[in-house]
Amino acid sequence: MAEGHRLLYWLLKYVILGPWVRLVFRPIVEGRDNVPANGAAIIASNHLSFSDSIFMPLEVRRKVTFVAKAEYFTGKGIKGWLVKMFFISTGTIPVDRSGGRAAQAALDTQLRVLLAGNLAGIYPEGTRSPDGRLYRGKTGVARLALLSGAPVVPVVMLNADEIQPPGKVIPKIKRVRIRFGEPIDFARYAGMSGDRFVERAVTDEIMYELMELSGREYVDIYAQKAKSAAARVPGPAKASDPPTAVAA
Repeated sequence: MAEGHRLLYWLLKYVILGPWVRLVFRPIVEGRDNVPANGAAIIASNHLSFSDSIFMPLEVRRKVTFVAKAEYFTGKGIKGWLVKMFFISTGTIPVDRSGGRAAQAALDTQLRVLLAGNLAGIYPEGTRSPDGRLYRGKTGVARLALLSGAPVVPVVMLNADEIQPPGKVIPKIKRVRIRFGEPIDFARYAGMSGDRFVERAVTDEIMYELMELSGREYVDIYAQKAKSAAARVPGPAKASDPPTAVAA
């Protein structure tokens, strides 16, 4: 992160944005001490709302680095500037989606974050849940864990979909609830990255922990597939989802 961006991140998180979020939404955070005080770790979260990317990173004492499409950093006008400032404030790194390599570019970027001893954030479902249930995880999170050797800290947003449902721009004023689980160590699978059966087993273990922590129903299909199926059903037009971070 450039020095100017680092300063801006600090100001937005600790002086401008963070204090207002805590004042208005009064977060209830459980298990925050499960996030390691130092060293690499993967913060793996369920994904209910655009506001997940605001509430959770602001409530972690260290910087959690997500990745997002580079287009979110190049928008024009006031809206484009606000979107860019938001992503900078949460420590998000832009990745180039050109050439159809968005997922690999995201993983490569996150791996560099982890190998530098920092926190990498990821949404294993790859997109927001369309209905609040927990959907099948993509194996990028497992690949990151196996390549980096970093533990995975599961975290669940318990009511972000009530505060800001998908498609809604203005959030409701309500106490946000976040729960961090204990770190999961996958050292027993060291050197087995690339084995699709191992990567699926690791991913499923992470998703099971997210299910247990959240109390949400688990659906063994990908969220994007559920969204695509719903889009084919005739009905009234729905508002487009706001931007989301890239997840492999």
